[in-house]
Amino acid sequence: MTVILAYLIGSISIGYLFARLYKGVDIRKMGSGSAGATNISRLMGFKTAVLVLILDALKGYIAVFLALLMFQQNLLAGEWVVLLSGVAVIAGHNWPLFFSFKGGRGAATMLGVFLALIPVEALTVFAIVIVIIAVTRYVSLGSIFGAAAIPVTMLITGKPSEYFYFGLVIGLVIIFQHRENIKRLLNKKESKLGEKLNNSGKRVK
Repeated sequence: MTVILAYLIGSISIGYLFARLYKGVDIRKMGSGSAGATNISRLMGFKTAVLVLILDALKGYIAVFLALLMFQQNLLAGEWVVLLSGVAVIAGHNWPLFFSFKGGRGAATMLGVFLALIPVEALTVFAIVIVIIAVTRYVSLGSIFGAAAIPVTMLITGKPSEYFYFGLVIGLVIIFQHRENIKRLLNKKESKLGEKLNNSGKRVK
């Protein structure tokens, strides 16, 4: 039940709802096609994007926090419930049940998941990600680094092996979701932070 609830929480597509309610458009048909904060920033500005990022991260945090509560109250449930809930909430964000299984990339929700599990380490990785984005203006590059850093962080901090494999699976999922971004980065065609879209979905120079 906890894992299913996590998936349903993840399936609440915040970016899609904001774009539909305030702009009357489907954000998934604009820009990069993602319902995440980066694409929202191009259409609705930085402040709205930050709000979407926080809410997307909150989904991950809440899902894992509820699973941790269940684990503490019922040790028979096992830590696997916590880890599967983390996977499920990210899967819900990326492939939301309520929105035709087309959502975001999962980076912000991943942040929330790991803030609930390893808060200090997650904030450290996030700080490095922010520096990468600030220097390069490529949000996707920062997200890819963050995804790759999570399993490494699990190893460095001496977490149990199941946490490492959990981080590895999540990291690979996030990187896979950024496969088109990786192609654009290699071809030097990736959009940078601060670029805008008009209501027709075209980039504003």
